[in-house]
Amino acid sequence: HLCPALPCPKPVEDDAGYLDVAVSEVKHPPPQLSPMPEGLTSHQVVRRHILGSIIQSERSYLESLRRILQEYHRPLMEADPRILSPRKIRPIFYRIREITQCHSMFQIALASRVAEWDSTEKIGDLFVASFSKSMVLDVYSDYVNNFTNAMALIKKACMSKPAFLDFLKKKQASSVDRITLYGLMVKPIQRFPQFILLLQDMLKNTPKGHVDRLPLQLALTELEVLAEKLNEQKRVADQIAETQQLARSVSDRLLSKQLNSEQGSLVLCETLIETVYGERGQVLKSKERKVFLFDDVLICANINVKGPPDISSLVPVGPKYTIKWSAPLLQVQVVEVGQEGSQSKDTLFQQSGAKRPSGRAILGPPRLYQELQELQHDLSVVEEVTLLVGTLEGTYQNLNTTVAQDWCLALQRLIRIKEEQIQSANKCRLRLQVPGRPDKSGRPVSFMVVFNTPNPLSKISWVNRLHLAKIALREENSPGWLCGEDEGKTTAPFWYPLLACHINIHFCLLKLEAALHNPVHCALLGFSAASTSLPQGYLWVAGGAEGSQGQIEIFSLNRPIPRAVKSLQVDSPVRCLEYVPLPSPTDEVESGVHKTPSAIGSNICVGLDDGRVLVYGSVDTAAQCLLTLHNPEECPVLCLKHSSRFLFAGLRNGTMMVYGRNNSDDLWDPKSRRCVSLGTESVRTLLVLDDSVWASCGNSVTVMEISSFNTQKFEVHPDPLVSVAHMACAGGGVWMAFSEGSSIRLFHTETLELLQEINISTRSTLQNTGQKSMRVTSLLICQGLLWVGTAQGLIITLPVSKLEGIPKITGKGMISLNAHCGPVDFLAATTSSLSPELLKRDSVGESPDSACVVEDRSDNSSQESLQPSSSYQGEGRGKGRGVLLQYKLRSTSGLPGRPLTALGDEASDSSLESLEHSVEDGSIYELSDDPEMWVRGRTCERDGGRRDRVISAAVISGGKGFRRLKEGAAAGTRTSGEGLENILMVWQLPLTV
Repeated sequence: HLCPALPCPKPVEDDAGYLDVAVSEVKHPPPQLSPMPEGLTSHQVVRRHILGSIIQSERSYLESLRRILQEYHRPLMEADPRILSPRKIRPIFYRIREITQCHSMFQIALASRVAEWDSTEKIGDLFVASFSKSMVLDVYSDYVNNFTNAMALIKKACMSKPAFLDFLKKKQASSVDRITLYGLMVKPIQRFPQFILLLQDMLKNTPKGHVDRLPLQLALTELEVLAEKLNEQKRVADQIAETQQLARSVSDRLLSKQLNSEQGSLVLCETLIETVYGERGQVLKSKERKVFLFDDVLICANINVKGPPDISSLVPVGPKYTIKWSAPLLQVQVVEVGQEGSQSKDTLFQQSGAKRPSGRAILGPPRLYQELQELQHDLSVVEEVTLLVGTLEGTYQNLNTTVAQDWCLALQRLIRIKEEQIQSANKCRLRLQVPGRPDKSGRPVSFMVVFNTPNPLSKISWVNRLHLAKIALREENSPGWLCGEDEGKTTAPFWYPLLACHINIHFCLLKLEAALHNPVHCALLGFSAASTSLPQGYLWVAGGAEGSQGQIEIFSLNRPIPRAVKSLQVDSPVRCLEYVPLPSPTDEVESGVHKTPSAIGSNICVGLDDGRVLVYGSVDTAAQCLLTLHNPEECPVLCLKHSSRFLFAGLRNGTMMVYGRNNSDDLWDPKSRRCVSLGTESVRTLLVLDDSVWASCGNSVTVMEISSFNTQKFEVHPDPLVSVAHMACAGGGVWMAFSEGSSIRLFHTETLELLQEINISTRSTLQNTGQKSMRVTSLLICQGLLWVGTAQGLIITLPVSKLEGIPKITGKGMISLNAHCGPVDFLAATTSSLSPELLKRDSVGESPDSACVVEDRSDNSSQESLQPSSSYQGEGRGKGRGVLLQYKLRSTSGLPGRPLTALGDEASDSSLESLEHSVEDGSIYELSDDPEMWVRGRTCERDGGRRDRVISAAVISGGKGFRRLKEGAAAGTRTSGEGLENILMVWQLPLTV
């Protein structure tokens, strides 16, 4: 989330301060793995293979670096006559020698470690020692920042120096692998992601307790931090180059000045296809455009012809642009299908300049609409034929009313399929209403521009970024955060968590205690909603006061601003909430329990001050109480967590209650209650990891194995009067915050070692005077950020690593300028993901070879959604591109002619070429009335690899009041009832795609 916007460095022309140390392969031979000894475990065998891959890839990488120096840099410097001057050569190969030197040293250390592998089996610490040095980051940073500039110099030299172009061509032609100079020079940018993949594999095959496990996790952390910084610098360098290229084509002085002065404000740019449709859906114009989204302006540019092909084959040649139109971001509107009625027809024009035709707009690919019209025509004809068949006097085996009705039903099914394909086509259609020049009378005029995106992910990303860029322009987000100094680098405002809104909670709670997200999966979720509103579902907020009733407020998150939909009163103050989804089939297999699906579904557990746990159904806002759990001493329930088989409740008296699942349904069994005594202090927080539960009790934490109930206790704070108040897990570590003080501590999940301690107190003038330090009141990890709520109402975010490594803090963090007037009572993450099926571009290609084959599926896989045939290439029948109706055979004789399809006769050669028709294919079949029979199921091979790829995330904070802080002031301006009311602040994050 930290996006430093630094200009590309100007490479120095000499190597001052660099000591070139020659590494002799005679004295330091490359790493060589000895023959595999006998008696190794499967993990040891796999680890040796991965080590061999590390050795081989590092050897290949070093060879590529040396080729750059020996085959390109040295011949160019020694050429006589000169091909290029040394002043131009040095910036092209800037820092290559230093990178080579770093990896030569690493190879020497690697060779030593490989020689003793069978006795040590340790590699993680070597990566930490070699690549955590600041010198490595500095050298690679300089190279990455200069990479775009180096490619530009190569391109310019190719065009102005024919001898240099000829030199590059000859070098490529004479090389064994025919790799270009660009192909060699891009390898340093790819190196650390390769290392990360190899070490991830190594860690997966390193059992717990192994001497190399913690070093590997630490190494992954270091490499991930390094790779993230380099990736960000590369992104910023490319962004600056792209913006500069665009700025050169701007004739508007004001816009040109804006582009040149705000080079870090580019949010998104992509090549899209602008398409103008005619009245019948025919394409009038279709052309590639480069669309640039800046933080306050949207620009559409024509892409001019790229460079000569002989140069393009050697080095990427960026295009030149001519601006077509630009518009202030706040005046650009996304218009989804079905929203046309809200637009004014008098001022809505197509980009071609012609007035938009009246009536229903035709937006999909013309082929699909034409096929739909043909099907509708054929249906009307078949309906007439059906009426005529009914007038026949004779009786015929295959010509009767039942057969004719089957024909009608088949065509109706095909029409529905075609409508689904058209709807799917709009997944990749971005329609924008853009302001144009006023008409003669001075009235504002806007026009509609339609872009085809490469895939549904791109469409979602554009709508989301447009939405968030507008939010970023609001006063409360300009600026929204105070950044800690991080080596002088700054971050573009868009990449911060953005304050989407703050809302009052209209009920009399003296104190908020907890909140949770109750996700709701909606298959009909539109793409505009998915990319602009909050994660789908409901937000439960609960609390109460001592000696009074408790209350739960349920908010709907299906709009940009949460909306209160229901309130629940309970007899006692609510102290905690826990969302419990349905057990997955995997969980049932692991527990040895297999039962039929229950209609109860997910549920929400509510812990009360009187010791009860209420279990509510979470299907909708009806929130029916399904079960009440009691503890014998009626001791307040301070925290709740669940695993696949158990519900854990932490009590004020130092006891943890454990409830098991009932085998007859998905609820908890009160009779299965077990008490685990942890101490005399309150159990304030619980955390469930894969196979254990962590429970705090005073200044100690007890780790209990869920399978055996064995416990291990360790002290996490030296002061016995300080309690563990909050825990949050990320990767291989657990962050802990305490009842007193401003420090947070990181412990390893396996060795329980203290790995890091951070004091979140800030020297900023935003801190109220008279307070020595901040106290942590809430803790949360979401989307690579550690969120810390404080008693002062401030929220601090710290970037953490996100892979299997240790969640190390990778920056100094940010302090929100939007704060509560009192303590941050809770931080709740709300995340949801779009299912992969919604991201499929089902049969939406413009070519006629993209329609779906619809099969008669009566097995249990029929519950899955319609899949595109492109996902099934190579599966025999799945290659078919026509819509073929297949019936269950009913008659004994076949009819002549082709099977009923959605395509005309002209498609017989192309659309049905891979469908092998048998005699039965021409027979009259019986069509099932069950629509699930007409859905293609996923193959088993694809099930395991499917993952949700789009994640919508927001964080909601709760506390008293809202205030806007000002740097340099002791306190901010209170804007909501002087801090007497409870306020929710909603922080939206960009979609992760």
